[in-house]
Amino acid sequence: MKTAVITGASGGIGSAIALAFASNNYNVVLQYNHNSKKAISLANKIQEKFNVTALAVKADVSSSQEVEKMFDFIAAKLGNVDVLINNAGIAQQKLFTDITDDDWHKMIGTNLDGVFYCCREVLKRFMIKNHSGVILNISSMWGQVGASCEVHYSAAKAGVIGLTKALAKEVGLSQIRVNCIAPGVVMTDMMKCFDEQTVNELKEETPLNTLGQPQDIADAALFLCSDKAKFITGQILGVNGGFII
Repeated sequence: MKTAVITGASGGIGSAIALAFASNNYNVVLQYNHNSKKAISLANKIQEKFNVTALAVKADVSSSQEVEKMFDFIAAKLGNVDVLINNAGIAQQKLFTDITDDDWHKMIGTNLDGVFYCCREVLKRFMIKNHSGVILNISSMWGQVGASCEVHYSAAKAGVIGLTKALAKEVGLSQIRVNCIAPGVVMTDMMKCFDEQTVNELKEETPLNTLGQPQDIADAALFLCSDKAKFITGQILGVNGGFII
């Protein structure tokens, strides 16, 4: 049975991805940092519903030491990682001139450093020696086109896109695929900072006249990590309802 590691698994998109992979006969590792209740509840739900192993693991992906410890634990418990989904992320709206050093470092730490640390561990420990594996990074459409009042977020997510493309070239000879999903506006807890008027305006700006759901991202993730996508690597898949084209 294959194993998928999903970072940020206690959030809306992460939990949908975890459920999708578990329902397709993957053991799943659910990384979380703050919301232990949601992560543990999800792990229990998965183990009750599907005949797979589900482990909730606390780690701060912005810390290389904590990421190393997380993969020590995974190696001891499950032995291997076949799929890594870098989904952990934070968001913040702020004028560029109001962004503090701490704001900047936290954003880059979670949204970009975390991707680097997790990729490094799975490649060194499992995928290169196995000559197989799939890495899927979750960026954002703002990493493609930029968002005002979210410069640090946009910069970090653009970095994820660059990392995806470069890493795909480097590890392709080892038969490891690296792709990226750039979600549009998806109805998750991150959207709670927007009022109803703003949400409706975002919907109207979307050609499909609807906002995304976590399941939309999970379905795309499952495809990109499956054998149906075996000739796809280094690609950025926009799942955004046509918001950017």
